[in-house]
Amino acid sequence: MSDIRKALEDLANGKIIVLTGDRLRGGDIDFAVAAKHANAEAINFMAKHGRGLVCLSLTPARAVKLGIRLINSGKERQSGRPFGQSIEAKTGVSTGISVADRAHTISVAIRDGATGDDITAPGHVMPLIAAAGGVKERPAAAEASIDLCRMAGAGDTAVICSIMREDGEMARLPDIEALIREFDLAVADIDDLLALLDKGDIPQ
Repeated sequence: MSDIRKALEDLANGKIIVLTGDRLRGGDIDFAVAAKHANAEAINFMAKHGRGLVCLSLTPARAVKLGIRLINSGKERQSGRPFGQSIEAKTGVSTGISVADRAHTISVAIRDGATGDDITAPGHVMPLIAAAGGVKERPAAAEASIDLCRMAGAGDTAVICSIMREDGEMARLPDIEALIREFDLAVADIDDLLALLDKGDIPQ
């Protein structure tokens, strides 16, 4: 079902896609959308149909500008998940947890020239600080979402959300086939993305 070219086209057009093939999470799958298009409607879709944690994928350089550091940057008690301190927009939110508030926080964090002065912590948006080398360094959803957005000309930030089944167990692609058909969701597999990058066959 993976179609990188359709996924890139959809990301460029503000649509949500499905990411598969995360090598570090045992086959878990995610929704992904370019952060610049992560409005309240997109966040609500992810929260409703994904049910997992809605996260903001950031490059290390952007995380530095925002003053966001890894929660655990050491080697002890390390989960391997690159979570930064949770954030909230400094202004323009109420409780912070509504989809509108989370979309606002994301828009503030990815704004050109945004710094740590624009956000507060803790908050209701969880940043993921991707590996500097992208998906070739760390073949996981955070890195893949950023690399795909870059290739699509949709910026260098993404919003992702892990997908659960209705019973709360982690979904696999066959579990959401009906959802994929209903919403015409493109699927991008990380192995297919890596193969394209290795060959230098970057879709235009």
